[in-house]
Amino acid sequence: MNFPLVSALLGPQQQRMGAGRMLAWLALAAMLLVTLLPLWFVLKTALLPHADLFQHSSDLMLHQPTLANFARVLGLLSPEENLRLGGSGADINFARALGNSLLFTSIVVVLQISSSAMAAYAFARLRFPGRQWLFALFIGSMMVPGVVTLIPNFVLIKELGWLNSMAGMVAPFCLMQGFSMFFLRQFFLSIPRDLEEAAVLDGAGHIFVFCRIVLPLSVAPLATIAMLTGINTWNEFFWPYLVARDEAMQVLPVALQTFKAQSPQGQPDWTGLMAAASIAVLPTLVLLAAFGRRVVESVQFSGGK
Repeated sequence: MNFPLVSALLGPQQQRMGAGRMLAWLALAAMLLVTLLPLWFVLKTALLPHADLFQHSSDLMLHQPTLANFARVLGLLSPEENLRLGGSGADINFARALGNSLLFTSIVVVLQISSSAMAAYAFARLRFPGRQWLFALFIGSMMVPGVVTLIPNFVLIKELGWLNSMAGMVAPFCLMQGFSMFFLRQFFLSIPRDLEEAAVLDGAGHIFVFCRIVLPLSVAPLATIAMLTGINTWNEFFWPYLVARDEAMQVLPVALQTFKAQSPQGQPDWTGLMAAASIAVLPTLVLLAAFGRRVVESVQFSGGK
């Protein structure tokens, strides 16, 4: 519909801004749809009875939802009930895999945030020979693909006898990463030096200043890096799959792959696999929904510094 009075009041510039904003919202809606549609199919398959899987696999709407697949994956049903409901006979110790993932993620987050924060403070405040060159090397490490260091890391872990152990899974991720160090350094540079200089005049050392002044003022960026690191570590598959093949040490992504590969009845248990995948992705979605805005704001601040 055309409203001449409204068009005359808005003017051509406001009309162009309105059209551009509408196109931007349409583009965002299309990208959101492309992003959420696979997640919806995962959840829909997890809620489908196994007998209806192939009949309604391409339907967008859900038919006769059931929570039986989640009960099967969580081990709440007997093997006989599992097979009766359409299970393939594959088994997954979901609780143990979930515990391994939580432990693996927690250790990596704590060690990586600690080492990255100390390195970032050193580059932001301390003056020592070769500081600029060393900082450039750290930034350059962000451009090295992970596959380049895969074989050397595996050989080192094997020589140390850390295969099929939590130490072997954690070792390549426990030290500072280039992005984490750079992100925190940018924030530390924004902290007023007057606070630190006042503490130094009172006799405080660098460790006291770092622990009692800098870290309490950096809760937001530390939480942002912790969340990003935690999500990446939670979804890590290839390195734990390569190093910890023992079933007792499998993290959740590796356990899902093993569950998919097991096919005693000749066909993978797709409904059970999608149910397990839905539970596995839930912590990531909760973190992003709760702290997504804070992550964007912190990244924008550090990037503009």
